[in-house]
Amino acid sequence: MPLFVMIGHDAPDSKAKRPVHRPAHLDHLAPLAAAGRVPLAGPFTDGAGSLVVLEADSLADAWAIVGRDPYVVNGIFNRVDLHPFLQVFPQQ
Repeated sequence: MPLFVMIGHDAPDSKAKRPVHRPAHLDHLAPLAAAGRVPLAGPFTDGAGSLVVLEADSLADAWAIVGRDPYVVNGIFNRVDLHPFLQVFPQQ
């Protein structure tokens, strides 16, 4: 299944909103992670946003997953970049 990298750029007010929506955000990602479709995800330690690596059938499918994320829906991210990704290391 193809990989995609999502970079969510935090909105100016995200620091206050993030804790409120974090449980729903994690609930959104948990079943994908359990199915092996999110091998890596987390916030940048400089407060700039977050990164999610996810497996999806297509770019459209990846956008659908990202579009349902509570951090997207509730404006924690003011911009989202989504790119197809080719994993080189570790080799699989």
